[in-house]
Amino acid sequence: MMASFDLSGFRLEDMEQLLNQFEALGPLPGLLAAWLESLLPFLPLVAILIANVNIYGFLEGFLLSWIGVVSGAFTVFWIIRRFGGRIRHFVERKSPRSKRLIEWLERHGFMPIFLLSCFPFTPSFLVNIVSGISKVPFHTFIIATLLGKGIMILIVSFAGHDLFNLFQQPWKLVLIVSLFGIMALTGRKIESKYFK
Repeated sequence: MMASFDLSGFRLEDMEQLLNQFEALGPLPGLLAAWLESLLPFLPLVAILIANVNIYGFLEGFLLSWIGVVSGAFTVFWIIRRFGGRIRHFVERKSPRSKRLIEWLERHGFMPIFLLSCFPFTPSFLVNIVSGISKVPFHTFIIATLLGKGIMILIVSFAGHDLFNLFQQPWKLVLIVSLFGIMALTGRKIESKYFK
């Protein structure tokens, strides 16, 4: 009889314990966990990112998470792009509104992908799929995802590296909220510059 695996009660401590069990494999579990989340969006991304920086240290944990998340996004994009023609027709037939979304993404390519990649609770799996079935150039997707995911992972890693210390020093919390504000303002400026 197979044991069921319920993710609804999955906490940060559970993720850290799981990664610690595979410590002998070096950085591979941290990298694979971040990559796998791109393919299985029900996995807790924030918990994976925080566990990585707490197990491997800030710099190594950040790099492992960034490489894993970005390579996972590329994997989904590539698979969807490879079979995108059939998928696009199916999606547009099932949901006529999706055609407008895909066309909007094709017109504004870089900025929406970049901005959506910056926020940790954006359904990145859907962003990767819609980008894959659209005609957004591969290099545009790569650059926007690298930059956006880098910012998002850096902020989550900074916030989660020492959660107890974050609440002891409120300036760090203010800094994180300010970074999100700066990201939003910068995104609007870039969008107004490139999409007049």
